[in-house]
Amino acid sequence: EVQLVESGGGLVQPGGSLRLSCAASGFVLVSTRMTWVRQAPGQGLEWVSTIYPGGGGKDYRDSVQGRFIISRDNAKSTLYLQMNNLRPDDTGVYYCQVGSARGQGTQVIVSA
Repeated sequence: EVQLVESGGGLVQPGGSLRLSCAASGFVLVSTRMTWVRQAPGQGLEWVSTIYPGGGGKDYRDSVQGRFIISRDNAKSTLYLQMNNLRPDDTGVYYCQVGSARGQGTQVIVSA
């Protein structure tokens, strides 16, 4: 059974940084496409970034390109999202996703 547990969210000022983690179990990370999605208050889910199996190619939505970095530690079975130069429009609940499975999410609030 796929299990995903996100952590690392919090309140941060604009321009600040956070690193989100997603502890994963029930599958092999290196062989699996993994994605971060987010949901802003009152909005639907929005794709943020994907890391692909094997060589680990990465994709980012335009608004986070150059600010966010997705990575994984296969030995720790953990997916990460390093978020730098955060902006108020990055506010939302962030989820890691494998197929149709998502964790409970971790909240990020970017505010002065």
